Amino acid sequence: MIVLKNVSKRYKSGTMALSNINITIEKGEFVFLVGASGAGKSTLVKLLLKETEPTQGRIIIDNQNITKIHRRMVPYLRRKIGVVFQDFRLLPNKTVYENVAFAMEITEATPKEIRRNVPTMLGLVGLSSKAKMYPEQLSGGEQQRVSIARSIINNPPILIADEPTGNLDPETSWEIMRLLRQINRRGTTIVMATHAKEIVNMMQQRVIALDKGEIIRDEKRGGYGYED
Repeated sequence: MIVLKNVSKRYKSGTMALSNINITIEKGEFVFLVGASGAGKSTLVKLLLKETEPTQGRIIIDNQNITKIHRRMVPYLRRKIGVVFQDFRLLPNKTVYENVAFAMEITEATPKEIRRNVPTMLGLVGLSSKAKMYPEQLSGGEQQRVSIARSIINNPPILIADEPTGNLDPETSWEIMRLLRQINRRGTTIVMATHAKEIVNMMQQRVIALDKGEIIRDEKRGGYGYED
């Protein structure tokens, strides 16, 4: 589902953010990216989303070499990838329902498809009763659930979660992780960058650890392994 071959990224400042990275992530895997701040996690996420380009190497997503595609094809690539951020990034002037529907509108879904799919998705994330509320009326955990619903409403094969529990208390964080696990069990490949030591240790999923832009550990059922 995701292959990085000899990928390096050097910024114009001279900083070597990633150095000769080789990763293969199979369909349906749940992978944690861990490492101290500055280890290269954010750069790796940006490369997968084609927000930045590698200095060298190839990135293949769903059998497509994304290092070769034209800029105008990037929106189509991003339809294959749902993204969940630490800061939710909801549209404040739209309701919960409208925030999720908006992701379908962008892909030119019909009004009938939107009316059918959005309530189902809100049910999946446990927010059916909050459909008419605005983001500011929701708790942090509820806002993150809206963000997750929006990210998977178009059934992308890949979900990238960048510190999705970073702004949440421990109990709410576990609720979000249970939801992500449920989505993963439906077949979605999940890559999650995180500093949440307890979550990584408890979940016992594949762990790819980065340090100074290099992979220092890749374990099938790994733990966090850092003291930062």
